[in-house]
Amino acid sequence: MRTLTTIKQIGGHAGESVWMGGWINNKRSSGKIQFLQLRDGTGYIQGVIVKSEVSEEVWNTAKSLTQESSVYVKGIVREEPRSQSGYELTVEDIEVIQLTEEYPITPKEHGVDYLMDRRHLWLRTPKQRAIMVIRAEIIRSIQRFFDERDFTLVDPPILTPSSCEGTTNLFHTKYFDEDAYLTQSGQLYMEAAAMALGKVYSFGPTFRAEKSKTRRHLIEFWMIEPEMAFVDHEENLRVQEQFISYVVQSVLTNCRKELEAIGRDISKLESIQGPFPRITYDGAIKFLNEQGFDIPWGEDFGAPHETAIAEKYDKPVFITHYPASFKAFYMKPDPNRPEVVLCADMIAPEGYGEIIGGSQRIDDPELLAERFKEHELSEEAYQWYLDLRKYGSVPHSGFGLGLERTVAWICGLDHVRETIPFPRMLYRLYP
Repeated sequence: MRTLTTIKQIGGHAGESVWMGGWINNKRSSGKIQFLQLRDGTGYIQGVIVKSEVSEEVWNTAKSLTQESSVYVKGIVREEPRSQSGYELTVEDIEVIQLTEEYPITPKEHGVDYLMDRRHLWLRTPKQRAIMVIRAEIIRSIQRFFDERDFTLVDPPILTPSSCEGTTNLFHTKYFDEDAYLTQSGQLYMEAAAMALGKVYSFGPTFRAEKSKTRRHLIEFWMIEPEMAFVDHEENLRVQEQFISYVVQSVLTNCRKELEAIGRDISKLESIQGPFPRITYDGAIKFLNEQGFDIPWGEDFGAPHETAIAEKYDKPVFITHYPASFKAFYMKPDPNRPEVVLCADMIAPEGYGEIIGGSQRIDDPELLAERFKEHELSEEAYQWYLDLRKYGSVPHSGFGLGLERTVAWICGLDHVRETIPFPRMLYRLYP
């Protein structure tokens, strides 16, 4: 049985003859030399076939290969500084696994709908592969950041009996004879976990039944939700600064080739180090009005407002102290000004919008009970959440980061649909 190497490992076999499995990404011919662009999932390498150095059978086999045909290839590894991998393969033998016919995604331009209908194949293209590699590195760096700081990973439920922030944008289902919903956030459960473990984070899928078709929205997406006992609003912001700086620098260190492959302006990421600028909601309203936006105090920001604010900075910016009137029921009011809450949205630069939302949580049981009445929430459904303030309440804070928006920003993508392997959007559930 042959031993296979991978393109990622190829550098350890310079001068050796090796076997590898892969697919034909592309090919071209120059008279008596054929060039095969091979991929195996770990990278790309060029295979060079010289007619005078191989059998007629191998030469003809190479000529018959079509795009995305699967093959085993044997060849001698040669150093080649001009190639992406730093090496190329002088091909000695080829064994065809399957010859493809009329592969539907060719090097020509295709429309987005056409590509989305063939997402299972679109993932094979160099740009889409690079995005998935960067996404994986972002996930690894997120887990490293929290694990190195003694956070405990906790998995909240996906099926919940009630809403976190309102039932209008939830997917309803039946849990035997009871009503249930697909989670829109694990935050409330993470608060319970923080009371047991101190510092926790969750990393899982969330669902929003919003009929939105903007470039920033998905129906199914992944959220990272840390929650921290004995942490106030200011410390919460510092953790977020450190977190985002850590993730961006990890991607720059470990995925520079992939960033270059998708054409990302790396200089815009190199400046992402804390501290980040801050502007209060009051200051943001004043700035927007000066810029010609007709937005009164007490109204939430939309994408154009966030973009206008972000354009002032080359780093993420915090917008803090929003009015309590349109923020979630659990956010703690500013003791010096109860009409605003101790919260912040982190807005990414370059027009990518909110990537983090967070706040200090209400820890006063009486105030939380008042909020329940104001928001007409069922105390029966949330009794377990009220118990957290009844039995050993402490100051605590947390935030949520949307993974796909973060991937879109770091990669410089126009739309979040390319940030997840199989995006779920309004009117798109296939493939």
